[in-house]
Amino acid sequence: MLYIALPLYWKEVGLDSIWQVGVLLSINRFIRLPFNPIVGWIYSRISLKTGLVIAIILGSITTLGYGLLNGFIAWIILRGVWGIAWSFLRIGGLSIVAFNTEENNRGKSIGLYNGLYRLGSLVGMLAGGLLVPILGLSTISIIFGSLTLLALPLIFLYVKTTPLKDHEQDNTEKVIFKGNSYINSLKQGRGRIIFTGFCITLLFQGIFISTLSSVIEQNHGESVILFGTVISATFLTGIILSLQWIWGPFLGVRFGTWSDGVKGRVPVLIISLIFASLTFGIISNEIPILVLIFFTFLVMIAATSLTTIVDAIALDISKNSNVVSFITTYSMAQDLGASIGPFISFLIIGLVNGFSYIYWGGAIIFLLLAILWSNSYKRHGKSISISNVALEKQ
Repeated sequence: MLYIALPLYWKEVGLDSIWQVGVLLSINRFIRLPFNPIVGWIYSRISLKTGLVIAIILGSITTLGYGLLNGFIAWIILRGVWGIAWSFLRIGGLSIVAFNTEENNRGKSIGLYNGLYRLGSLVGMLAGGLLVPILGLSTISIIFGSLTLLALPLIFLYVKTTPLKDHEQDNTEKVIFKGNSYINSLKQGRGRIIFTGFCITLLFQGIFISTLSSVIEQNHGESVILFGTVISATFLTGIILSLQWIWGPFLGVRFGTWSDGVKGRVPVLIISLIFASLTFGIISNEIPILVLIFFTFLVMIAATSLTTIVDAIALDISKNSNVVSFITTYSMAQDLGASIGPFISFLIIGLVNGFSYIYWGGAIIFLLLAILWSNSYKRHGKSISISNVALEKQ
């Protein structure tokens, strides 16, 4: 919700300048960088259920605070606390998927997981685009903060109380990977997948989501005529971005299932990177609104595929190491990319052709990543096609 509403309604919450929007949209991820290792350490000593309860309570308090408090300093604190809450949610959620899946279904499972939790983003995007102009950001924040508490009964009913360290021990005793070449390729791939995760979140979560409403407003004005109807730029952005959360559970599962197949995850990753490089930069051009919407859909399809595949590869690698430790490191890289994105974006968009610099620069990054993974795939072949490596019991 904030990524759509805050860039346009920042004065309502007591901000003094547009640069403060970039700081607020970034600070929660910067906070997660030092807190992710702490949260990972805490998870090794508590149960998943306890960690998720902490996350929900903190998340509810901060969202209520958006509606009750004004001013840059107050919002800095709220966004920081929300960052800690998300660390508990992210590390706990990925750990559940890693511990409860195998190589031949992990892509499908992470696609379903990502799709389901982003259904919440669907509600947020629609509310941000439709209801904020009518009811105001403060009222919507109070409603959302109250609704967040509804997750607590579900956690108590369905999440086990077993500490993560017990899962870790069970995993080590049960499974080993066949073949030294595969283990070596996993070790070599850790830095590559962490860097890729950083870039994906930088470009999609950090830049694309936080600036799309500004791109539409820059090229088409605060109101857009679509099929004879005048709608606000915020509402249009909400509709566009919400569609990704609608198709997320379906396309995410489909892309994940493809990566679980015989050829593995890397070929699907390379194709998705090339596809993203061909479509990402066009969004910044002054093109008809329907053409802009079309290319935005293509970019979001690429985002769904890349997020699913990169997360699946990261979980594959984590199973050959300390799961919580690697997931914590991977999450830190993602948070760094997502936090830098809005901050850089709102500094650059004020320049002449600033949007072009951001989006065409992102297209180049996607292309370079495709080249990086293609070269690695040619050198190692199926040893880095994670999904088709057999597992055996000790």
